[in-house]
Amino acid sequence: MKIAAILLALPMAALASACATGSSGTAPASDAAAPVAHAKLLAADGSPRGDATVTQATDGLHVLVRAQGLTPGMHAVHIHGTGTCTPPDFTSAGGHWNPTGHKHGKDNPAGMHMGDMPNMIAGADGSGEMEYVIPGGTISGGATPLLDGDGAALVIHAQADDNKTDPAGNAGGRVACGALST
Repeated sequence: MKIAAILLALPMAALASACATGSSGTAPASDAAAPVAHAKLLAADGSPRGDATVTQATDGLHVLVRAQGLTPGMHAVHIHGTGTCTPPDFTSAGGHWNPTGHKHGKDNPAGMHMGDMPNMIAGADGSGEMEYVIPGGTISGGATPLLDGDGAALVIHAQADDNKTDPAGNAGGRVACGALST
């Protein structure tokens, strides 16, 4: 009986230990005091297209985007430098967030904007999710604040970003936009 109890307790202890150690993924460690910005993503007609959360962590800004209602395939996702999303084309969000003055795209030898992020894949049902860490970014304050005087917005584009063409990666029109706020 004692052996059976021990054999039953070992897997349960291992499971509890695994749950308590946290994740080794890109999500930041839980910190109730960490600054967070949110955005509700909307299409030009005002219909919901998802949400975005940006959380300050020691290694930069952790971005989580959940989208729906997109055409299946690859979509560019960027943070734009103005926190305004006026339909129908969302050009009010301005260009990519670029406080360091670099060129566009991870494949561009001259830079990449801080607002450049990986493409997101929307599945056959039109939904997609992506996580990304923007090294060195801050929600507010410091040399590279996301929410400066004119704010910032998260934008999903109609097509994939080619990761090199300046200034916007040939990503097509803006199909969803959400102004970030705390």
